[in-house]
Order: sequence, then C-alpha cells, then structure tokens
Amino acid sequence: MAEHRLVHIVDDEEAIRRSASFMLKTSGFLVETWASGVEFLKAARHAEMGCVLLDVRMPEMDGLEVQQAMLERGIAMPVVVLTGHGDVSIAVRAMKAGAIDFIEKPFSKAVLLEALAAAFERIDRAETEAVRAAGAAVAIGGLTVREREVLAGLANGLPNKTIAYDFGISPRTVEVHRANIMTKLHARSLSEALRIAFAAGLGGPTS
Repeated sequence: MAEHRLVHIVDDEEAIRRSASFMLKTSGFLVETWASGVEFLKAARHAEMGCVLLDVRMPEMDGLEVQQAMLERGIAMPVVVLTGHGDVSIAVRAMKAGAIDFIEKPFSKAVLLEALAAAFERIDRAETEAVRAAGAAVAIGGLTVREREVLAGLANGLPNKTIAYDFGISPRTVEVHRANIMTKLHARSLSEALRIAFAAGLGGPTS
C-alpha cells in the first residue's frame, strides 16, 4: 500500500529533493527529506521504517560512508542509491554492501518506482519472516527440553537411531517424542515441523 510507504530522500541538492519528493508524493508515498547524510544519521535510529533514496556524492559524508554507518548502527532500512553519470563503479560497490539498486540522474518516474518496489518488497519480506520467527519461537516454547532436543536433531538431518544414541534413549522413545512434537506444533507433516524449527533458528551447529 503506497500510502503507507515512507521514503527518506538523502541528497544535498535541493532541486533533487524537491523534484523527487513531488514525484513520490503524487504517487501516494510519504516523504521525508534530508540535506546531508550526517543529518539523516542523527535521526535515523528513531526514524520511521522506510526506504532510503541515498545520493552518492555529498559533502561531509558520501553515500557509501552513510551506508556503512547504517550497517554499523543496525539501521536496517533498504537503500536505493542515486548516482550521477559515470558513477557506476561506485554504485556497484554500494550494491555489494547491500543496496537494493542504483538509478542514474536524471531518472524517470518509472525507474524510480521500480527500484522502490524492490526495496519495499524487502521490508515486507523481513517483517513476514520476523512474524514467522516469533510464532515459531512461541510454538517451540511449548515443547519439553527433550522434545526440543529431538526436534533440533531432526532439523540437523539426523535419523531417529542417531538421535536415540546421542541422548541414550531408545528409537521407540524418539518416535514418541516426534509424535508429541507434531501434535504440539500442529504440524501435519515432518516438513511442516521442520519449517517451524528452521524459522525458530534450529538446525544449525548451535542448535
């Protein structure tokens, strides 16, 4: 829903801030503008989540430095980089550092909206994954310690016999735990139970 989408425009050129802001507002976006990377970073931690339209060439801090500072401070807003003609190598560096896309000035409305669509898709995906992880953590929290251990073993691809050996229990007991896990997680199949386990962070070397 574009009317609830916020775009932070970070550019030292007032003309760019004005034109991009007008273009986005007429497309239903909310817009906040920042005249420098320093100004944006001062407020970014407490700013509303949105996409950052970030100019590469700015005084004080250039776009790459702002992007690096965002990473270091845990500011997880997706970045679309604005570049001037001939800045493609810089844009590639920005994308390697996690930028969604780059667009060259002067840019068309269609190109800008396409880049922002990709950025907001990342936000939506992250929010969905966070909700899924929270739900999975609650579900896993209803398991006993042993059931959680058995589920972690399954998530690591271990067969029942290996799990039984590791915990000094019989394969039959592992099967009982598996059945209880399926019931408690409301999982209709092992793959469904594993998806919940993976969403909760099980299945790695520290499980």
